[in-house]
Amino acid sequence: MSSLREATPIVLTAEELAELEGLARSTKTEHRTRLKARIVLMAAEGAATRAIGRTLGCTTGTASKWRVRYATDRLAGFSETGDRGAKPKYGIDAGLRILALLDTPPPPGYANWTGPLIAEALGDVHVQYIWRFLRAHKIDLSGRKSWCVSKDPDFSAKAAEIVGLYMAPPDNAVVLAVDEKPSIQALERAQGYLKLPNGRALWPVNRMTIGGMARRRSLPPSTSPAARSSAATTKDAGASNSSTS
Repeated sequence: MSSLREATPIVLTAEELAELEGLARSTKTEHRTRLKARIVLMAAEGAATRAIGRTLGCTTGTASKWRVRYATDRLAGFSETGDRGAKPKYGIDAGLRILALLDTPPPPGYANWTGPLIAEALGDVHVQYIWRFLRAHKIDLSGRKSWCVSKDPDFSAKAAEIVGLYMAPPDNAVVLAVDEKPSIQALERAQGYLKLPNGRALWPVNRMTIGGMARRRSLPPSTSPAARSSAATTKDAGASNSSTS
């Protein structure tokens, strides 16, 4: 009893035979497409896969590949733009879980989320995928940002209406944006500015009010307690000199 596997049989209809013969004979056909057609034609005549490879000058693996592909997908199997590589391990659900986790407070003892912490919390998502996902969405877990926060309880609904006008403006309408002139905004600072000991930067602290919008700023994380104390001393000394004069 032979241990060799039987070659995949190829049975062609009249239309398929005419189409393959046209591809195999045409001088305008791409060389690799002409080779595939000749492999299938010889397979349909009952030739063995090794014999096809020897006759056409290709490997047995190549002859077997296109023989099986045509038997499964017919002429569409000649395409080389199909699915390649391993299928994605994580889908949209994994990304949604990561984003949902970022909306929750980090574990006790941590100031913010990190890649390993997210992987440990999710349990079934690799940390390297988490980093790739965060980079793709331009999410910086350790970044410091400031923004204006409105005290209006209906701010979200009002903002949604404005954004909706830009996303889907009415027909035959023009959307205009009108803002305050920066030079006439009322600025109210609780403690003014602090000058760092090196004299190179001014950092506003606490909060300031701009047209009813509260904005918070703070000294950079790299500023040491000694520098903060020295900056405060410098500010107080400057205030005393100003009042004396």
